[in-house]
Amino acid sequence: MENGTFPPYFYLTVFKDQGDLKYIFFILTFAVYFAIIFFNVIIVLIIFIEVVLHEPMYIFICCLSINSLYGTLGFFPRLMIDLLSDTHTISHPACFTQIFIIYTYASCEFTILTMMAYDRYAAICVPLQYNSIMTSKMIIALMGIAWIYPMFCLSVLIYLANQLPLCGNEIARAYCANWSVVRLSCVGTQLNNIVGLFMTSTTVFLPLAFVLYSYIKILTVCQKSSKEFRKKAFQTCLPHLVTFINYSITMFCEITMSRFENEKRFHVIAMILSLEFLIIPPILNPLIYGLNLPEIRKRILHLLKTKI
Repeated sequence: MENGTFPPYFYLTVFKDQGDLKYIFFILTFAVYFAIIFFNVIIVLIIFIEVVLHEPMYIFICCLSINSLYGTLGFFPRLMIDLLSDTHTISHPACFTQIFIIYTYASCEFTILTMMAYDRYAAICVPLQYNSIMTSKMIIALMGIAWIYPMFCLSVLIYLANQLPLCGNEIARAYCANWSVVRLSCVGTQLNNIVGLFMTSTTVFLPLAFVLYSYIKILTVCQKSSKEFRKKAFQTCLPHLVTFINYSITMFCEITMSRFENEKRFHVIAMILSLEFLIIPPILNPLIYGLNLPEIRKRILHLLKTKI
């Protein structure tokens, strides 16, 4: 432990030797970030302005877009600075702040999608009790759980990582990641690993199990219902199911490939796959809901016609 230090900064090694390509990367990054802000802000504004959309399903969609704006705020501005900078260092506090924002975004995405699955389960499986189940108090409670629990877990995880003496300060990523910092430790990280596994289980695997259970029950009910009922259920469930599968795949890529970030053979692949969960869901989610849900699509088109 005597050889361990608490470095004042970390060095992001992926930005070395970019040359003039950094300007192309910057333009592409700016375009992607602008698209994320534009699409998600439209969804938030439409749901906020239109009183008819003040229903549980749309409120959760709004939370999903807000979470996307929150998570990408912790990644894209810093990435654009690093792309144009000659020095690619990030201070110790800034690094852990970025970890907190990105990881809470990732965890909240799963918990919000789980709350949406519960809402669809209640609407389709017990429709007569739906209004008594999804009350204003219940919605507030679900949103509170979806946000507060991941933030609490991340606070503990980051506190433990912040206490570790480190034997290096190089991170082979485009952003600060908890595992990238923990693996620099000069001492054992068993406690960090246990807490990390517990958090992953409760914010990733439990939500996944619940969503699968919800859709098994939904499919069972749909099989016994009329064709019109199945069509309506399919229309409201498909966007959520596509969103959940898409996000699960991107997170699986991030969790798996993060273990290969220092392997030169897989370095480029690992870096690209580790960025998917910060790029693809924030862009696709508002498009999926904006194009597939008639109520949102109709009001977006009306807003665009009014502005034109």
